[in-house]
Amino acid sequence: MNNEIIKEIEAAELKATVDDFNVGDTVKVYNKIKEGNKERVQIYEGTVIKRQGGSNRETFTVRKTSNGVGVEKTWPLHSPNVEKIEVVRRGKVRRAKLFYLRDRVGKAAKVKEIIR
Repeated sequence: MNNEIIKEIEAAELKATVDDFNVGDTVKVYNKIKEGNKERVQIYEGTVIKRQGGSNRETFTVRKTSNGVGVEKTWPLHSPNVEKIEVVRRGKVRRAKLFYLRDRVGKAAKVKEIIR
């Protein structure tokens, strides 16, 4: 009985449409930021290195290099703060988690692109 109630509440929190992207893709995440009474959208562009979880608990991590330093951010997929996710490039990878990119620098940190 309790599981049914929890599933109903979680289903109500899901977004109607979820953008289609996979691990290895280069994406732009449009993130809503609230500063005082103003709200703006900040774009974060990088490579998706992992997706995990399911239902409304699903999260994804994006990695980019900023001023020579690797930066990773993790977002809930169904968060109201994530306005949209735009795929810039599709990546060709053979694994689910790309943690090996943390140790790579320069061109070695690139993911091959799928050309369609």
